[in-house]
Amino acid sequence: MATIKLTNQMFLDEIFDYTKEKEWNYKDSVPAIIDFYADWCGPCKMVAPILEELSETYDGKVKIYKLDTEAERELAGVFGIRSIPSILFIPVGGKPMMQVGALPKSTLIDVIEKELLVEKSKEA
Repeated sequence: MATIKLTNQMFLDEIFDYTKEKEWNYKDSVPAIIDFYADWCGPCKMVAPILEELSETYDGKVKIYKLDTEAERELAGVFGIRSIPSILFIPVGGKPMMQVGALPKSTLIDVIEKELLVEKSKEA
């Protein structure tokens, strides 16, 4: 599965409806990554093929979205995006985590494996 081009309406429908809810409540049962990018951004172009590759590697386990900050200004504003690329990691049942900058493949894999694909358990 390739990366998914994300629109503001898709975000509201499939990820989180910030117009109706105050507390973060992720709607999906599969963790996600959102890449906030722009077509003119050099570092974004470096990250794009890595995310495409990871979308194949983690197909069915992690959804990888791309959000064009030029086209979807409202959503970029909601997240306070000031620098791109900015990458939002969304675990199931946890709070999202934002990383700014062109992360190397090893770092992206590390976050996926240690933060998104681990079962968060409160039982001890």
